[in-house]
Amino acid sequence: MKMRMLGDDLKVSAIGLGCMGMSDFYGTADEKDAIEVIHYALDHGINFLDTADAYGPFTNEKLVGKAIKGRRDKVVLATKFGNVRSPDGKWLGINGSPEYVKKACEASLKRLGTDHIDLYYQHRVDLSVPIEDTIGAMAELVKAGKVRYIGMSEAAASTIRRAHKVHKITALQTEYSLWTRDPENGILDTVRDLGIGFVAYSPLGRGFLTGRWQTPEDIPEGDWRRKQPRFQGANFYKNLELVDKVRQVACDKDVEPGQIALAWVLAQGDDIVPIPGTKHLKYLKQNIAAADIDLTENDLNFLDTAIPRGSTAGDRYPDMSTVNR
Repeated sequence: MKMRMLGDDLKVSAIGLGCMGMSDFYGTADEKDAIEVIHYALDHGINFLDTADAYGPFTNEKLVGKAIKGRRDKVVLATKFGNVRSPDGKWLGINGSPEYVKKACEASLKRLGTDHIDLYYQHRVDLSVPIEDTIGAMAELVKAGKVRYIGMSEAAASTIRRAHKVHKITALQTEYSLWTRDPENGILDTVRDLGIGFVAYSPLGRGFLTGRWQTPEDIPEGDWRRKQPRFQGANFYKNLELVDKVRQVACDKDVEPGQIALAWVLAQGDDIVPIPGTKHLKYLKQNIAAADIDLTENDLNFLDTAIPRGSTAGDRYPDMSTVNR
């Protein structure tokens, strides 16, 4: 597995592993299988694992902690705070207060079974708290040795600049893929100007760009994606047309559409690290192999023309008020 740098100091595998779906949102999952996926990833060069206290809620951090026990020194461990949920899963809002930052960190450390978090993200920006206060509290965690590097997620360019003045931001995590090219509207320019790495979550369009679904009903019952605008009604079928474009390139190279979608993200810059999530060994193997796919200039030009910015039908979320803030 090739390596990439997030910021100046944090070296990670070119592809990370998003662990969210092992515990939440994407239907049922088996803990034994999930741990097998994590172990396979670590054994095959992926060292960058991504979780959050909101996933489960709380159970995903426990799962990851269990999986990396005895292997902590081989892992760059990332988790997040700020999306507050009750134990029964209810969403309680966003909290970026300094008191909550420290409380959330202590709880995550305990669940993960570690004495430090390598990359600690603010999951969503709390507009009721000055970003300087939130980042200041995170900086205190760095000083205390509980956090190595600070990250942000779904923050606006102006917010990132304000935060970076308080403490160095190592990475911004935001959705980015062939069907979510929003970061190209100033976000990527901002993080590059500041020397901040970019972590792309949902680089496969939450699985849509793999081409595994042909109708909305193909998505399993209870899967959170059924509620998302891009996966519903006319939007779904409009977006299938985009998958057909990806499939054209995949057929030419005798690979899977999802591998092309992932290779496209990797080709957007060495400062970008995608973290595709999966709970299936089959798809993990495909993702790992995608790191070795070289897209030609013609491939990239074709995809850029066939799937231009803004061509995806439907919003990313039913409520877009918590992103780009």
